[in-house]
Amino acid sequence: MNSFPAPPEELDGLPSSAFVAKSFTGAKLVKGFNHLGAAKLATDPIVEGGHRVVFLSSDDEDAFAPVVDLAKQLGFAPVKLGKLNEGGVLVHARGQTWGPLIFQDLFKKTQ
Repeated sequence: MNSFPAPPEELDGLPSSAFVAKSFTGAKLVKGFNHLGAAKLATDPIVEGGHRVVFLSSDDEDAFAPVVDLAKQLGFAPVKLGKLNEGGVLVHARGQTWGPLIFQDLFKKTQ
């Protein structure tokens, strides 16, 4: 979940995932699977004997468990990055600004 093309001021200066979480009172949000393009996610997550990593962030610790389980069932290796304003920004893209954990070369090739 990344904000294209919404500028930061339209999101109260928050990362888009934190803005969405704030907008749905009572909902549990986990940001995940968004650092890889859809074409890459559709491929076998077992690569060269290892499992492709998916990064997860949430402000609700209890919300992680079902998403971690889902990622494992799909064959991925989930990595919890922490809260949305911490780990979530590591996989956040806005315009031409990329979070440091987004694989830009792979993402651009799959679009």
